[in-house]
Amino acid sequence: MSAMDIDTPVIRDKGKGKLRATTQNDQSDNLPWVEKYRPKTLDDLVSQKDVTSTIETFIDANRLPHLLFYGPPGTGKTSTILACARKLYGDNYKSMILELNASDDRGIDVVREQIKNFASTRTIFSSGFKLIVLDEADSMTNQAQAALRRVIEKYTKNVRFCIICNYVSKIIPAIQSRCTRFRFAPLESEQVEDRLQTVISTEGVNITDDGKTALLRLCNGDMRRALNILQACHAAYDRVDETAIYNCTGHPHPQDIERIVTWMLSDEFSTIYSNVEKLKREAGLALQDIISEIYYYILAIEFPPDTRIFLLENLAEIEYRLAEGANENIQLGALVGAFKQALQIAAAAS
Repeated sequence: MSAMDIDTPVIRDKGKGKLRATTQNDQSDNLPWVEKYRPKTLDDLVSQKDVTSTIETFIDANRLPHLLFYGPPGTGKTSTILACARKLYGDNYKSMILELNASDDRGIDVVREQIKNFASTRTIFSSGFKLIVLDEADSMTNQAQAALRRVIEKYTKNVRFCIICNYVSKIIPAIQSRCTRFRFAPLESEQVEDRLQTVISTEGVNITDDGKTALLRLCNGDMRRALNILQACHAAYDRVDETAIYNCTGHPHPQDIERIVTWMLSDEFSTIYSNVEKLKREAGLALQDIISEIYYYILAIEFPPDTRIFLLENLAEIEYRLAEGANENIQLGALVGAFKQALQIAAAAS
């Protein structure tokens, strides 16, 4: 055998002076951390203990109803139902569940065909019921939801549905009434920090205290967002500090927001506008992100009540216009104008 015939492991460089051979065991290393550290059992979930304990009671009594999970993203809705599936069916749970999310075609035809075909077939090798998980169900059309209502009724004997959404108001009342509803609240900072510490230790992330504080502030109770930011920063920086976190996410740095508010309160209109426009351009900031951060800053400043109310009303209006596709430059002018008017209100009050 020649030297050319011998398979040698491919050596790759991670960019940080860490060379190692690529083997099949590395596949888990290439996974996004969101999937790599997804909780496997209900006990692994860091929050929503009231929800998980209730569902465990249902499973132990073999009386699992149709479920409706709703709440902000990254709070454990999908992880909870997948952990339930593992508890119900063991390691072969994937053959017993049908999982559809917003990336799948979920019009009325899919409800009538794919879901109906899966629901109508009996379980051959195991007793009990199958599980159908409809993730991001608030993006389903009302016609598809109406068709789903009939399917839920018809196949209740051998199928349980778990409907997951962010906004329960977008689920038609007929489906809501057929499910047991559970609300998933945003995670507490301590809960996010505990899980992040596990990941940081396992992956060897060099993160500073101010970097961790910035990460917890930006994730806002969203575990998925926290892990994605941490993984991106770990890949891009040897040392993850506050500046690295803000640079990696493109979010305004607190010092930039402080400068903007200082300009708003002390300079004249054209100077403020040109300064903020220049900062936006150089730092690559979005006006919507600036407004979100200014909101928190306003709450910390001592303003007369009427001034604070006026500013918050205008911030809300400008944010809404931006979400509807308004011109950023015009809305920046409106933001500066709102601060100038607020200062006049404060002067008149005093």
